[in-house]
Amino acid sequence: MKQRTQIINALRGHLAEFGLVVAKGPAHVPHLVRAVEDPDEPIPEIARPVLQMLIEILHRLDEQIARLDREIAQRAKEDETARRLMTIPGVGPVTAVALAALAPPAETFKCGRDFAAWVGLTPRQHSTGGKQRLGATSKMGERTLRRLLIIGASAVVRWVARNGAQAGSWIARMVARKPPMLVRVVLANKMARIVWALMASGGIYQAPAAAA
Repeated sequence: MKQRTQIINALRGHLAEFGLVVAKGPAHVPHLVRAVEDPDEPIPEIARPVLQMLIEILHRLDEQIARLDREIAQRAKEDETARRLMTIPGVGPVTAVALAALAPPAETFKCGRDFAAWVGLTPRQHSTGGKQRLGATSKMGERTLRRLLIIGASAVVRWVARNGAQAGSWIARMVARKPPMLVRVVLANKMARIVWALMASGGIYQAPAAAA
């Protein structure tokens, strides 16, 4: 994924030098490709073969990523723990397989908060005048799992922003009152605790309303 991002950025940068500005993100790659292949665009002919090579590398990376995604999805279906973790909103096949592979046994931790701290999603504590203050997350835990949980939380927050959530629910209150990035990190922390609970006691995730 990082290699694909680097190639996309290289294409964008080279085309910008020729006055062709394309928006960021994989969704806009077709615009980059069309610009390189369009003979009417103001691109020097000597540069087109090099840009075409970058496009060919990009296509190969897309094929490799798609193949790996299929393999991960298959592994997630075959792994009982991964299947249960995927019942948590925001946890897809990649995150579920990574948690099953990288997380220590649930009994390693006393509670979900300890697991969230190991991932690096627990706020640092500062003492001032005898009072405990919570700061930013420590980011000292398992970097891969922390990143995946935050990505999953971001997807949930975007979905709620577009479609809304149950009135009075925790996520609805958070989205209405707090900055988006803070909501994502807090939700990722909550997801980490749920992950530990499912890994420790089995079962699948049930939304609070459904559980009630």
